[in-house]
Amino acid sequence: MREKLEAKGLKPRRRVLLSGPPGTGKTLSASALAGELQYPLFSVMLHGLITKFMGETAQKLKMIFDAVKTTRGIYLFDEIDALAAARGGENDVGEARRVLNSFLQFLDEDTGPSIVIATTNLPGILDRAVLRRFDLVLPYVMPDGPAIRQALERRLIGFSLARMGWKRVIDVATGLSTADVVAAAEDAARRAVLNDTDKIATQDLLDALERRRSLQELGTDDNGTRPSALPPSQSRTTSPVPSKGRGRVQKTK
Repeated sequence: MREKLEAKGLKPRRRVLLSGPPGTGKTLSASALAGELQYPLFSVMLHGLITKFMGETAQKLKMIFDAVKTTRGIYLFDEIDALAAARGGENDVGEARRVLNSFLQFLDEDTGPSIVIATTNLPGILDRAVLRRFDLVLPYVMPDGPAIRQALERRLIGFSLARMGWKRVIDVATGLSTADVVAAAEDAARRAVLNDTDKIATQDLLDALERRRSLQELGTDDNGTRPSALPPSQSRTTSPVPSKGRGRVQKTK
């Protein structure tokens, strides 16, 4: 494949940005891609990179991108918002601009045999210069009805779902992330095991989903505001690209 592209003066895609709400499978997709390609996965903890000392963060970034060039693997920059927020914003400072400029410079350089994957929960705050550096941007969205059922059926393999009230379950689960849906399935499965049965009761699953929804009322979201959970009966709109299971990855070329 590489030879076919290079014969036409093209390069494989090696810089990918995964964008979408938390819990939709972005990090899991990077892990799946590493498994498919049989590459090691290296997770870059951005909060450990950023320091208050001038130049130190850029030096750490240089060390990482030196490794990208010499050690083949999948390099995951999770929640890249910490580095790549728009320049000129109200919280912008000189050091932040220097770090971002360094990051852009490193992205422009050849990454060798490695693949760089970045994730963001807040694509709206990213500097446009960052978006242009990625060969592929994949949007992730909250799961729709069929994806919710698929995620539940996959997680509950080995349990009986013959009498499951799917319409009620999907109504309650709509608006939750796939991670929340899977966690609710595990809660219902634990209850079934402790009750010495392999049948998942609809009410147990509904209760578990409601508990996951109640967690949305705790804490704040990434913008520092308290999220408002949509009631199950309220209609919701989603992006044209639905999340299947815990998200899909388009194979990089």
